[in-house]
Amino acid sequence: MIIGIVAIARNYAIGKDGKLPWHYPADLKFFKQTTTGNAVVMGINTWASIGRPLPNRLNIVLSRTAELEPQPGVLLLRSKEAVLELAKYLKGDIFLIGGAKTYENFADSIDKWIVTEVPETVEDADVFMPRDFADGFEITDTTELEGGLIVKYFQKP
Repeated sequence: MIIGIVAIARNYAIGKDGKLPWHYPADLKFFKQTTTGNAVVMGINTWASIGRPLPNRLNIVLSRTAELEPQPGVLLLRSKEAVLELAKYLKGDIFLIGGAKTYENFADSIDKWIVTEVPETVEDADVFMPRDFADGFEITDTTELEGGLIVKYFQKP
């Protein structure tokens, strides 16, 4: 299954200056628990902002041109098609973890969204989710996390 996982502010902000524009330990813990044991797919900018492979996950970095130092648990792929082909051979799910271009690129392939709503408006953010990103999906579950965070699960009907 291809799952988009994202934390968004009230104004749909997801990034500022190459980083998350907030810090909620409950969100980081939830993200880790949800994605561990699976593959995570990210664009080169998200990879650069994290700065290291996420442990206990296959880290797939998407870039048409960049090169990466070979390291365990990290795979550089050049296209969405290469990710979708690889998905056929993986036991777990593939989580798209950002950034905005990666979410946009995979929009027609996403089976499920896990969206953490952050109780903030980030006025000076520079990366946003489109307001219609979950169109065509239905909410199937909602969970509350510490710090006023609300996690919503969306599935295609």
